[in-house]
Amino acid sequence: MARLLIAASGTGGHVFPALGVAEKLPDYEIQWLGTPNRLEQSLVGDRYLFHTISVEGFQTRSPLKKLQILSGLVSSIFEVKKIIKEQNIDIVFTTGGYIASSAILAAKLSGIPAILHESNYIPGKVTKLLSRFCHSVALGFEGTKKYLPNTPTIWVSTPVRSQFYTPQPLDLNIPENVPLIVVVGGSQGAVSVNQLVRQCVPSWLEIGAYVVHLTGKNDPDANSFKHPHYISLPFYDNMAGLLQRADLAVSRAGSGTLTELAITHTPAVLIPYPFAAEDHQSFNAQVFVEKGAAYCYQQKELTEKQLTDLVLDLLKNTNKLKKMSQKSSELAVIDSAEKLAKLITDTI
Repeated sequence: MARLLIAASGTGGHVFPALGVAEKLPDYEIQWLGTPNRLEQSLVGDRYLFHTISVEGFQTRSPLKKLQILSGLVSSIFEVKKIIKEQNIDIVFTTGGYIASSAILAAKLSGIPAILHESNYIPGKVTKLLSRFCHSVALGFEGTKKYLPNTPTIWVSTPVRSQFYTPQPLDLNIPENVPLIVVVGGSQGAVSVNQLVRQCVPSWLEIGAYVVHLTGKNDPDANSFKHPHYISLPFYDNMAGLLQRADLAVSRAGSGTLTELAITHTPAVLIPYPFAAEDHQSFNAQVFVEKGAAYCYQQKELTEKQLTDLVLDLLKNTNKLKKMSQKSSELAVIDSAEKLAKLITDTI
């Protein structure tokens, strides 16, 4: 039985695609590499043997802190190398982020292949620096290839969990015949978007819409607005069912979320995270805007009136929503996880 080490940590954008691939490799012995007290620990649970290492990004101006982080990175590489040797790992698969550096370099030192999945349109720093040490890089967006001219790449889109491909019942008290707006800021939440949305919600409710607002866990005003047709939750684990039911999403533009919107054919108003590395969420969103599947506004430019009026206009013009839904469906790649699983199998 082949042994696979998956390195995916931090956010849903890294962890969920990795889980989607893992589901397609039932005959593999899969082990997971994460970091302490992050999202993956609760999502992976006891399904796979779980290893942790401590790694950080270099977003600091302090030379001393950078030295400490570099020292920690070197230590973590040899920790992962030890795991690979002791567990007889055959191949490493990573979805990027800080943890990918340790995983890719440890695989290289161990003489086993590493496969990296880059989900964003603009490759991250880890991908740009370390893709040369990978057997191949799988891409979430076809246009990303031009940023990695000297790297073996394959476009596979971004995997989602299997439940997105079958109808999922929704355990929320929402009537069938009412428009539903879903607001989601990604697995970390988005406080600034939350504040803006709460200003708009009364106007949306007035026309009979329901709103499910996923606020994340870091919003101090999460429970400040109350209405029987407004459902505020920090997190909801049945995103498949929620997006399948939604008429419109107001969302950040992380690659994982966009893939889920495409698979569920959900029209969207996108508000890219303004502090994302190299503004990659704006580039992600542009693919959907150019297709006609979404509108996109920069956070600093979007006003309460603009967002209120746009959503009201879309809800009142169902033909617009239907056309956006069709365009969104054309961006969906339904066998992304299978393609990545095959890439892993063929590499071994």
